[in-house]
Amino acid sequence: MNTLLNALRAAAEPTRLRLLALCGEAELTVTELTWILGQSQPRVSRHLKVLCEAGLLDRFREGTWAFYRQADAGEPGGLARTLMALIPRHDAELVRDFERLEAVKESRAVAAAAYFRANATRWDEIRSLYVPESDVETVLLSVFAGRRIGEFLDIGTGTGRILELFADRFHRGIGIDLSHDMLAVARANLERAGHGHCQVRHGDMYHLPLSGESVDAVTFHQVLHFASDPAAAIAEAARVLRPGVGTALAIVDFAPHELEFLREEHTHRRLGFSDVEVVEWLEAARLVPGGRVRLEGDPLTVVVWAATKVDAGERRAAA
Repeated sequence: MNTLLNALRAAAEPTRLRLLALCGEAELTVTELTWILGQSQPRVSRHLKVLCEAGLLDRFREGTWAFYRQADAGEPGGLARTLMALIPRHDAELVRDFERLEAVKESRAVAAAAYFRANATRWDEIRSLYVPESDVETVLLSVFAGRRIGEFLDIGTGTGRILELFADRFHRGIGIDLSHDMLAVARANLERAGHGHCQVRHGDMYHLPLSGESVDAVTFHQVLHFASDPAAAIAEAARVLRPGVGTALAIVDFAPHELEFLREEHTHRRLGFSDVEVVEWLEAARLVPGGRVRLEGDPLTVVVWAATKVDAGERRAAA
C-alpha cells in the first residue's frame, strides 16, 4: 500500500504527469525535458527526483549526462504503464509537449546520421572483406530460433542493429556500448523504428551494469576483436546470463587472419579467434559450447559460436 500511495502522490502533479508521459515515449535528458516543458532546469530536476524516488522513472548515467525513462520493472513500473494508458493524449498541453518531443528526436536523428556518414566509409571497407551481413544475421537468428526471450542483451551494440534484428523476439532489449557517439546512433535508430521496448546504456563489457542471472540471451556481434581480454568479457556475460535450456549466448567474430591493417587502421586488438580458444573461454566461464557456423569469405571468414548456461544441479548430473 505504501509503495502504491507514494507512486500515486508522485504522479499527482501536472508537471510530473507530463514528465511521466514524455519519458514513456523516449529516453530524455534534463536539458531536453527542460526545453520541451519550457521550465527551469532546477524545477524539472526536482520533479524528476520525486518520480525516480517513487520508482516511476529510471535514471541512467551516460558520461556527464543522465537519461530518464519510464520504469519497466516491479510494481511501480506496472503502475507507470497504467497511468500512461490513462493520460489523455488530446490534452492541448500534452499535444505541444509531444510536438516538441518529435523535434528532439529529429535533432538526434540528424546528429546520428552525420556521425554515421562520417564513419560509413570505414565500416563499409571492413564489410567488403567478408560475406554479406544479411547472411551473418540469418545464422545469428537461427541460434535463438524457438527460444522465448524475456531479457535480451547486446554487448557492444554499436548502431543498435542487433537489437533491431531481434526486436520482435524479446520482451525487453538492452544494448551496452562504451562509445557515446555510437549510443546516440543506436538510440536514434531504435526510436525511428519504434522499438520502445529497447534501450541502450553506456557501459563496459568487463563490468556490465546488470545484476547476476538477469538476462535470457546475450550477443557479441563483431566486438571481441576490440577486447584486450576476451575471456574476461565472456565471463562477465556468463555472469548475467540466466541458466536454463531456453537461454543462449552467441559470439560473432572473425576466424584467424593476417590483415594487419585492421589492427593498425581500425584498432582491432585481435586478428580473429580460433575455435579452440573460444571453446576454452566458454568452458572457463562455465558455459556449455554449442554448435558453430563458419561463413567463408575472401579474405575474412566469419564464425558464429553458440553456448548455453546450465545451473549447478545440471552440471553435477552431467558430471
